[in-house]
Amino acid sequence: MKVMRFIIVMLIVIFIVFPFYWMFITSLKTQYEAILFPPTLFPSKITFEGYELALTKLQLGQSILITVAMIIFIVLGELITSILAAYAFSWLDFKGREVLFSFLLVLASVPMPVFILQLFIVVQKLGLVDTFAGLVVPWMANIYSIFLLRQAFKNIPASLRDAVYIDGGGDLTFLFKVAIPMVKPVIITIAVFSAVYTWNSFLWPLLVVSDKGLRPIQLAVAYFAQGETTNYPALMSASFLSSLPALITFAIFQRQITEVYVKGGMKD
Repeated sequence: MKVMRFIIVMLIVIFIVFPFYWMFITSLKTQYEAILFPPTLFPSKITFEGYELALTKLQLGQSILITVAMIIFIVLGELITSILAAYAFSWLDFKGREVLFSFLLVLASVPMPVFILQLFIVVQKLGLVDTFAGLVVPWMANIYSIFLLRQAFKNIPASLRDAVYIDGGGDLTFLFKVAIPMVKPVIITIAVFSAVYTWNSFLWPLLVVSDKGLRPIQLAVAYFAQGETTNYPALMSASFLSSLPALITFAIFQRQITEVYVKGGMKD
């Protein structure tokens, strides 16, 4: 039984890892070897021409700078709005609280392609098309992040809040000195997912950005791929460079992410 489980786990690992391995070794091949059939599992001659071309034509530094700036603004904005909204939905008693939260959950179930056109129209009317603000402002709030933080806040004992009130503190004191430190793994998970999602964002930048200087990494890679449709080593090099930061981020924070999802099923 243990042997069978081990075999199944190894097959799953191979199934997940092999595409990244294939992308990496293809990026190190020559163009001739990249189109050989049957394909080789390891390059007979390692070359970095694909990376040189990708780094030269892709303008990687500028694209990374734009993407990192997007991540900073979106993550900070999402954390601020999510923390404040989640605290209000979990600890503040106001009329229509549960109805409003249920409405937000319904909105969260709407897929992005359904509302993205309306969102673009709003951004266009505000004059934010082809601007950095147009890239980041619509994504500085996230319903799913509010839900995760609300669940985490509701698991904090009410006696801790009462103790803060007895000591003369208020909601802000309880939020910043007690609640936020106790839900730090959830905050880290939200930040990681938001950063990775922003790094991989493509559809929204494609709609709102035409200025070459504002293209984030995934959009820059897509335009690069249009000009190098048959240069497989260069395409794999660009793809590997664009996916590497996300892989590293997940590897570093996988424990916190797993912990949040294990606790995510706790009852209110």
